[in-house]
Amino acid sequence: MAKYLLLKHYRGAPKAVNDVPMSQWTEDEISAHVRYMRDFADRLSASGEFVDSQALAPEGTFVRYGGEGKPPVTDGPFAETKDLIAGWMIIDVDSYERAVELAGELSAAPGKDGEPIHEWLELRPFYGNAPTITE
Repeated sequence: MAKYLLLKHYRGAPKAVNDVPMSQWTEDEISAHVRYMRDFADRLSASGEFVDSQALAPEGTFVRYGGEGKPPVTDGPFAETKDLIAGWMIIDVDSYERAVELAGELSAAPGKDGEPIHEWLELRPFYGNAPTITE
């Protein structure tokens, strides 16, 4: 088994096919999207492939080491940026191919008008867990 992080980017680059900002979705469309994500996680929990997930608020702060004293802090990221991470999921699967399969399925979560959003998800193996590619 190998653990992978799926990073869900909000309107990231490259853009999703159905790239309508969530602020333009109806309450029912948002509920359907969240339900899809929960059902996906529940199914992976039942198969033993789900580890954890969390949605992230759009507000954030950048912090870095600044030498002595208090570290510098700046606002951001902002919802308008292409680099906003909306959430993450950790999966523990048998192969890289299975991780890609699940990321593709998660990418089909419904958005505006119930259409799959086809968003790009960043798939990253945990350090020390080299992906096993069988192709």
